[in-house]
Amino acid sequence: MLPTCHSITTVGVRNTPRGAAGRTGLLLAAMLLLLALAVPAQAEDFIPPEQAFRYSTEMRDGVVTVRWTVADGYYLYRNRLGFESGAGWAKLGEPRYPPGESHTDEYFGTQEIYRGEFAVAVPVEIDAAAAGASLPLVLKLQGCADAGLCYPPTRWNTAVPLSGGGALAALLGRSEAAAAGAAANPLAAPIPTDGGDFLPPDVAFRVAAFQDGPDRVRVEWQIEPGYYLYRNRLQFSTDPALAQLGTAQLPQGKLKTDEFFGEQEVYYDTLVAILPVSRNGASALELPLSVGFQGCADAGLCYPPETRRLVVELPAGVGTTATAGGAPGNQAGAFVSEQDRLAILIRDGNLALVLATFFGLGLLLALTPCVLPMVPILSGIIAGQGSNVTTRRAFLLSLTYVLGMAFTNTLAGIAAAAAGQQIQAAFQQTWIIVLFGLLFVVLALSMFGLFTIQMPSALQSRLTEVSNRQRAGTYGGTAIMGALSALIVTACVAPPLFAALAVIGQTGDMARGGSALFAMSLGMGAPLLVIGTSAGKLLPRAGAWMDTVKKFFGVLMLGVAALMLARVVPERWALLLWAVPAAIGAWLLWTEVRGRTPVTLALRVAGVLLGLWSLALVAGAGLGGTDPLRPLPMMAGEHHGLEFRRVKTVDELDSEVAAARAAGRPVMLDFYADWCVSCKEMEKYTFTADAVIAALGDAVLLQADVTANDAADQALLKRFGIFGPPTIAFYGPDGVERSNYRVVGFMKAEEFAGLAREAVSARTVAAAASPTNGGGR
Repeated sequence: MLPTCHSITTVGVRNTPRGAAGRTGLLLAAMLLLLALAVPAQAEDFIPPEQAFRYSTEMRDGVVTVRWTVADGYYLYRNRLGFESGAGWAKLGEPRYPPGESHTDEYFGTQEIYRGEFAVAVPVEIDAAAAGASLPLVLKLQGCADAGLCYPPTRWNTAVPLSGGGALAALLGRSEAAAAGAAANPLAAPIPTDGGDFLPPDVAFRVAAFQDGPDRVRVEWQIEPGYYLYRNRLQFSTDPALAQLGTAQLPQGKLKTDEFFGEQEVYYDTLVAILPVSRNGASALELPLSVGFQGCADAGLCYPPETRRLVVELPAGVGTTATAGGAPGNQAGAFVSEQDRLAILIRDGNLALVLATFFGLGLLLALTPCVLPMVPILSGIIAGQGSNVTTRRAFLLSLTYVLGMAFTNTLAGIAAAAAGQQIQAAFQQTWIIVLFGLLFVVLALSMFGLFTIQMPSALQSRLTEVSNRQRAGTYGGTAIMGALSALIVTACVAPPLFAALAVIGQTGDMARGGSALFAMSLGMGAPLLVIGTSAGKLLPRAGAWMDTVKKFFGVLMLGVAALMLARVVPERWALLLWAVPAAIGAWLLWTEVRGRTPVTLALRVAGVLLGLWSLALVAGAGLGGTDPLRPLPMMAGEHHGLEFRRVKTVDELDSEVAAARAAGRPVMLDFYADWCVSCKEMEKYTFTADAVIAALGDAVLLQADVTANDAADQALLKRFGIFGPPTIAFYGPDGVERSNYRVVGFMKAEEFAGLAREAVSARTVAAAASPTNGGGR
């Protein structure tokens, strides 16, 4: 009679109505309890799978041989055995299995199994130019004990040296061989047991480091079932006199909420981290590596943080040069992006220099379309104060608006770095943009005097009384408007912002990264401070002119509303939105401006031009125009730009990159969103340039539209460690991203063409490290 196999694999219930699922769950729980009671006392004598199924590996003549030694009374299923390569430069062939023996059990029916000693040969095709010193290999297996226990399906990570020709160790049936195997590959060492309820940390979290070429280190963890590691507790360091480490490339983990740290990203089973290395010399190197981590057990124990010290032998490779701030750069002569240079400055530079630099960069950003919409908003707020506004009050209102914007930018940036995505992107939902646009329409109508005319006198008197009692509340409203403007109006990603977010997210240094963000925001707000204060001094004090000026600011408010709503409507309908403030502005200039002075005549001519423009916008919308500055299609002319293929998911991207690599073609990936002003600039001015089209003539052009900011979009952004569009990544013909060539924010056509030409060249190699990316492999 066959033994009963008490499987400890997970049981799942799918496609079951909620009530039925609950009853099924209770029934399964009862069955599992009965099975647990039925397990004989001898179950405590079962050995761990690492002792029941020992293995060794060797590489010889293009074949990896995996030799298994199965303990007496245990067996492995043939159809549960499998092998995967952990390296893109190695392709495994069909494994060659020896004949097994037939076995029938109540769970899997008649199966072919293996007992005792057997070997499996796996052919390997290796790209010698890209290969490391060892082949990462994933072993998949499942086995059982004759006494009645079935282990769950298991995946073990190991590494097979590509040189030396011999096995990593002899078969692990002897204690000497076990020690040798543990020395060569700590992840394959058997698990000691001490009879306690929890494993020791060095057993629960086994870690080893391997060289992955001359400029990369691969750190692998084998995590025991029921245990996990925290992503944000991982730390890597080395002797700076020997080398510097780039940003660790980590896979996506699982979200878990525990009582100790709240919601965290964690890793179960296995974890592989890739560390770029920028060495200070080109000779072979024994690299000391300190690996810090912290983990817990699902059963309720959290281990204290610990650091393991490892040594990795790196072969001779390319040295590095120094960049600004005294920090190591990429490989000698390699391109260093603006965001990488700024990230190095934030991380390692003098703090006073960091603040001054980012304040200056903020001043430059103030002149971009991302910030210009704030000018009419602030001016309209001050004009709305009427004749009571003074220079001092205008300055204080402007300062309140700028500080509201600056604090919000800083706090949102810190939160974005912690969350791994741009917080402003969450506010680019259609309903939020429409609501914010309608708010400016309401403000514009109030400046036209419509509310005063239409309000009942009793309600108007009551509102005036409340306003007089709470005049100081105007500052609170102004600060809120500044905060909303930062979140909704300025949803742009530029190199300074990207660099600051990357430093916060990767080093956890909120003080330096946040200070840089605040200085940049103050720089963006400095022109607003000047404009707002000047408005308070230049505005007329009372009379008809004051009413006319308020109406013109109402037109500007309508322009801001058109700018916001144009993000969420078809382009031809956006022309009609722009026609509204243009027509009202023309009517005001023609009817409100009197006199025959040169100034008034110029204003009336401007009114005529605005009127003609509004008519052209309406006509353009009917004729299929899309550009408000050239509304008539015959004015816009023919503009042929880059033609992209859309990708939505990480899997689609990987498939496209793999196909391009097979064809020997480079890839450009453009992150785009409808609400991204700089994305529209890139499409209109950069991607239509002949030099850019020529530079990318042989490239596969992909575009990820992250307008929806849904789960698939966020997964793509997280894959590349970026915070939002516009961001452009390049892959070489070898399918490896040239991360140091990433473009963040708007770039002029001439500069972009030169960078793209170099990035997609077959002669360009991937840089050893990039301070602002997590690896988009």
